Amino acid sequence: MPTQAPPKGIGAAARWARRAPLLPALIFTIAVTQLPFVATLIISFLQWNSLAPENRGFAGLDNYIAVITDPNLRSSVLTTVLLTASVVLISLLLGLGIALLLDRKFRGRGLVRTMMIAPFLVVPVAAALLWKHALYNPEYGLFNGVLKWIFGESAAQPDWISTMPLTAVIAALVWQWTPFMMLILLAGLQSRPQDAVEAAFIDGATGFQVFRYLTLPHLRQYLELGGLLGSIYIVQNFDAVFTITSGGLGTANLPYTIYQTFYQAHDYGQASAAGVVVVIGSILIASFALRAVSSLLRDEVK
Repeated sequence: MPTQAPPKGIGAAARWARRAPLLPALIFTIAVTQLPFVATLIISFLQWNSLAPENRGFAGLDNYIAVITDPNLRSSVLTTVLLTASVVLISLLLGLGIALLLDRKFRGRGLVRTMMIAPFLVVPVAAALLWKHALYNPEYGLFNGVLKWIFGESAAQPDWISTMPLTAVIAALVWQWTPFMMLILLAGLQSRPQDAVEAAFIDGATGFQVFRYLTLPHLRQYLELGGLLGSIYIVQNFDAVFTITSGGLGTANLPYTIYQTFYQAHDYGQASAAGVVVVIGSILIASFALRAVSSLLRDEVK
């Protein structure tokens, strides 16, 4: 005999009973993430400068036009693109090289792997302070100390931050983000079909040919995923720029410029508009990252 379906009300009550424990987390997430963004979106359409409270009112798209036409903001956008692209590309290349080394079996590999991950676990502000004072400082920094040790007391003692400010920020971020890229690429290397690699070596392929025609195509999606995830986080980086250069010497990226607009110029409307632009850009990058993740999951299922 066919089983009788439960009453409609009972089924709905059971579904709500399963979902009810998740409601507090959902409400908390909406309150913490979505409500502030909605408030930022509303403020971005207002003329709101605390230094001129009498001029407060609706501004329409004026704040967004100012974001696009302001030379300082345009310069910060270019700096953000250069900073993000440089850090992501260099971190990916270094992470790939380290992942290839750690994919080999050797004594102490677990300890080395743990030590390589350590920079990524350092608090961003602490990492920036480490590079600013322990490495870059012209009087007691490690880099100038090494120069003295090699070339003697007459060795040049450059002020690294003043002579190459953007490179100094990039180096600090590369040091911190290379382990992240290494972890993603190492996971990709360890998911390679080993039978295909062994067959290639048996057929006489060289190590470079195996890397070129087997390993690199297999890592393509992992490289895309690392690049996209790294771009999402690095494009929003504020700590390194604020700590190492204070946004000076042409290193002010978009997050730092938003900070200046909000806390120093007190132009809340324009700062909110710039923040919305950053969020939209991050969402666009995140959509590509989600596509890369979904394609990886589909390949794993196959």
